[in-house]
Amino acid sequence: MMNGSTGRRLGGRGRVRAASAALCLFAGALTATAAGASPAAALTSPVSITADDLTTWQTNGIVWSLAAADNGVVYAGGTFSTVRPPEAAAGTSEQPAVNFAAFDAATGAPTGCSLSFTMASGTATVRALVLSPDGGTLYAGGQFGAVNGEGVSNVAAIDTATCTPRQDFKISVSATVRALDATADTVYLGGDFNSVGGQTRNKFAAVTAAGAGLLPWTANADEVARAVQVTPDGQHVALGGDFFTVNGTTSHALAVVDATTGALTRSYPGFIPNTSTVQDLTADATGLYTANEGTGGGVFDGRIAIDLDDYQQRWRDTCLGATQAVLVHSGVLYSGSHAHDCSSMGGFPDQPRKHLLAQSVDDPTLLPWFPDTNDGIGEPVGPRVMAQTDKGGRHYLWVGGEFTTVNGSGQQGLTRFADGPDTGAPWVPNVSLSTVAPGRIDVNWQTSFDTDDGELTYRIYKDGASTPVHTTTGYSLFWDRPQLKWTDTDVAVGETHSYRISVSDGTNTSAKSAAQSATVAGATERYPARVLSDGASLYWRYDEGTSTFASDTTGGLNNGFLRNAPAYQQTPAAVAGDSTAIGFDGAAEYAYSNRQHPQPTRFSVETWIKTTTNRGGKIIGFGNLTMQNSTRFDKHVYMANDGRLVFGVYSGGRRTITTSGAYNDGNWHHVVATQGTGGIALYVDGQLRASNFLYTANENYPGYWRVGGDNLTNWANRPTSNFFAGQIDETAVYPTALTSSQISAHYALRTG
Repeated sequence: MMNGSTGRRLGGRGRVRAASAALCLFAGALTATAAGASPAAALTSPVSITADDLTTWQTNGIVWSLAAADNGVVYAGGTFSTVRPPEAAAGTSEQPAVNFAAFDAATGAPTGCSLSFTMASGTATVRALVLSPDGGTLYAGGQFGAVNGEGVSNVAAIDTATCTPRQDFKISVSATVRALDATADTVYLGGDFNSVGGQTRNKFAAVTAAGAGLLPWTANADEVARAVQVTPDGQHVALGGDFFTVNGTTSHALAVVDATTGALTRSYPGFIPNTSTVQDLTADATGLYTANEGTGGGVFDGRIAIDLDDYQQRWRDTCLGATQAVLVHSGVLYSGSHAHDCSSMGGFPDQPRKHLLAQSVDDPTLLPWFPDTNDGIGEPVGPRVMAQTDKGGRHYLWVGGEFTTVNGSGQQGLTRFADGPDTGAPWVPNVSLSTVAPGRIDVNWQTSFDTDDGELTYRIYKDGASTPVHTTTGYSLFWDRPQLKWTDTDVAVGETHSYRISVSDGTNTSAKSAAQSATVAGATERYPARVLSDGASLYWRYDEGTSTFASDTTGGLNNGFLRNAPAYQQTPAAVAGDSTAIGFDGAAEYAYSNRQHPQPTRFSVETWIKTTTNRGGKIIGFGNLTMQNSTRFDKHVYMANDGRLVFGVYSGGRRTITTSGAYNDGNWHHVVATQGTGGIALYVDGQLRASNFLYTANENYPGYWRVGGDNLTNWANRPTSNFFAGQIDETAVYPTALTSSQISAHYALRTG
């Protein structure tokens, strides 16, 4: 283990099989539109720790190591000099704590155990902590020369009953100790050293628990050691670090050796890329788990699960954003990282970092557990270490590191979570009503987000009633909040009805959404009806109030996210009726599809625009990212600075067509771009304005439809701005190339 990441000997907790996790996710999808579904539970199995952080004392520096005792004491080591109460600002209410502190697991407050880890010159630091199996001794490693003034050499043993250094445990270690693990009779060390007790030991060593006598155990490595983990049967020791060889045999970053001799049991040549290292190891009764960090291109930053019966890989995830710490509790692997891109394994696309994640020990799919920290100070990467213990009938997960905020509030160095109570309510739903079809009202909403529950229960209230008219469940994650819909047919033409929606995780219920009202139509709206009949697979009308929701009018529920608060409900809209438009500022506001789409080989994009900008900008396009400018992008329509419109696809080069006229005159204009077997075409106001029959292909990558802005680097007539300043309305995407007659018919219906 790195930094004593669990601090306790292993227990044989049961595992939830992958099939169970998969069925849970599938069930969420099936019940998304089911009436009368069973209410959601407070936590989505197998997650059993809430995402609600508990009040905890803080440090004024980095926590590198944690160890948690069975009696409910949590020991923290690192590079800090004081601790302070929860919510206290840095520099206030501080108490001395020189690179070490001990806390009550249940209260988060310091205990009476106070030790100072120091050195004569340089910066002392405690990089590893681990408890003996009986809890009587706390072993500490790092870079230090004294504990409470008692001379030591980078490793020490603390009597936990008296909180004093053991005089009988002293041995010289030539450089920093970064990792420790212990059995009843042996302490295993890993770090930067090449000498222990005056004898050669390269990066790994073992000493006796009684007296710190150097053992013949030899597992020499050529580069830094960062993790050691004794297997549950005590027969082997897993090694992690930067190394490329162990005892002269090629095995990069990971190896398994005999616990008595150090002889290599399993090597891993080529298993982990040379640009990646192992930062931490942990284990349960049947598995070994790695935390990996990479540098440069082609790196591996994720986690690996390895079966202990044959030391073969069970699974690995491919999230980008280095993992620093791993810990197993009740069949779930919790991890500390700065993951920013998990799209390669079906998770979130590249975006701002997420620092705490959870996965089943049998399946790398991300589970709905998303508390978060910031990067903080130091390198900075956020969390560095985890530990767990029980006290007072509760199970506690402690996290230490470089962070200075937790769940958006100030909290430095330490935080903790528990298996209850769950106190955080889901976000209030975003609601949109549609009356495109006569004799009914479609109630649409964007599924909410809860930090520790994916399966949520929604209740719809009609006309101010206290009893819901409809209840359903749906599954959502912070990057995937699909649209749900319920149709109210218990209405009459001309009636006006209002609707509110609440959402519950089974324990906590959000406030009801603001009331939305609609009047039942007596006739079909002609323009949207034609868009739908011509096969639109995405159709955003922008009728929502202030929210992040762009409701899809098609049956596919292909909704969008609105970013950075564009101007909502702009009038007059582009077409006749009660619908409204949306306004973008040309700087940072845009929309993107919730759903990732495969490459569309044949398609049409349609929208209405109104602008006077002379800075151009992207109107609609396809890109591979959502929360930042895409790195792969084409299939787009943009405006040049002079108001001309450009339609472009990438096929062995950037292929574009451009209108001869300008359309930044402050009037509404209908814009349609198509690609099919006949090439590409660009229509404005119902008329073909540019085409090229040669351009029948586009770039193949999965992506998202984006409206209002995205990257335009290196494209012809690139405007000053990537983002469009103006109003947009009635955006639709089709899986076919619309014909000229269809397009002219759409334009003709603008007046109803």
